[in-house]
Amino acid sequence: MEKRLTATAMLFSIGFVFMLVCAVGAFFYGIQIGSEKTEAKYEKEELGAKNAAATVSPYQQQDLVSFYHTVFLPYREFQNEWFAAMNKLLQGKTNDATSMFKDLASLAEEKAKDASSVDMQRSPLLGQAQVSYIRSLKLFKDASTKAATSSKTLAINELKKNIEQEKNYLSASQFALSAQQAYYSAMLKWAATVDLDIPAEYKSPSLLQLTQWKDLTITIKNKLMADQLMTRKKLTSYYPQDLTSRVDEFIDSGQPAKMKVHTVSAVVDLLINTEAVRTGDFTESKLRFYQHELLPQLPFFTSDTN
Repeated sequence: MEKRLTATAMLFSIGFVFMLVCAVGAFFYGIQIGSEKTEAKYEKEELGAKNAAATVSPYQQQDLVSFYHTVFLPYREFQNEWFAAMNKLLQGKTNDATSMFKDLASLAEEKAKDASSVDMQRSPLLGQAQVSYIRSLKLFKDASTKAATSSKTLAINELKKNIEQEKNYLSASQFALSAQQAYYSAMLKWAATVDLDIPAEYKSPSLLQLTQWKDLTITIKNKLMADQLMTRKKLTSYYPQDLTSRVDEFIDSGQPAKMKVHTVSAVVDLLINTEAVRTGDFTESKLRFYQHELLPQLPFFTSDTN
């Protein structure tokens, strides 16, 4: 005869099943909660990493140094050869201008490729400067090619004037000055991350008084000299810091008071028009005026480099 479960056994069985269901449910619930907490933890860490990356300045010293060696230096190497060639024309010391400018065209093409070897776009101003230097070199290539052709029919003294009025040369110079301006603006942004008293941007008033100039830091002064050269469309063999040092020397000499000169622009005009600035002027004045000034560790600030 089939035995029936007693009420107690029935309740015990139901309770056991209920407890088993609850235990299984609690197990899976625990897994879900643990998974959600783990995901939340990793999302928080990932967000923190992204925020940390966002707060890192795109204008660190290593960025300025990398730009110097991979972009600026190739351009500078071409520029030195270009100015040497133009100086030969000025002095009438070249017997084969055609060959000289063909070599310059090849060199400009080579240096444009060198300047394109890295991507500086992480730092907006350095990316802008890179693009401008590359465009400048490509236009210098075109200017050199045209100069090689013109040299076959023009006298040396006429050739120099022709080159300096040619549109490719003018555009090449403009892009080079724009690149220089962006590079020195990037240096100012770097300085602002190191010294919070230095502004990341500085726009000169239309008439910057010499009394105001004297209170500015070297990175601001250099940026302003890059601006001054850009405004004058003056492509030079010397650096903005060379012009900065000559302005400071002129002020220190007491000449502004004697000549009744009160603005930075007036002093810059005087120095440029009298050809009073040379490459290396900054190096000679560094210990005298800028020994304790904040500057990035770039070769043209630390040695008498071309």
